[in-house]
Amino acid sequence: MKLLVLVGLGLLFGMTAYSQDFVYKPINPAFGGDTYNYSWLLSQAQAQDTFKDPDAITNDDPLASFQEDLNRQILYQLSRKLVQDQFGDGDLQPGVYDVGDYHIQVGEGAEGVNVSILDVVNGGQTSVTVPNN
Repeated sequence: MKLLVLVGLGLLFGMTAYSQDFVYKPINPAFGGDTYNYSWLLSQAQAQDTFKDPDAITNDDPLASFQEDLNRQILYQLSRKLVQDQFGDGDLQPGVYDVGDYHIQVGEGAEGVNVSILDVVNGGQTSVTVPNN
């Protein structure tokens, strides 16, 4: 009887197994995966991130946030008033202006008003063209 059970089990497990080819498809878009996986992978990584920057300043206090917003608005209004006092209420007039650490040149160009701003402290320079209406 034992022999019959062993032969039956041998036949049962000895059958041909069918399989298919294994094809690797990466998940990460950096390695050729679908680009729609990017946001999901990023959110999963951020959710698992246990490292906190010790130098990061977190402000969960609504009163402190209100004070920062109020200070930001006051500084914005002050800077707007200073710019209006310096340049006037109308259009920018061509000329050279020295405001704080900045050397500003305003001139007419073919495409509009050219404004060149030079930071005299570190030498950084920015040029902006304001197109004509």
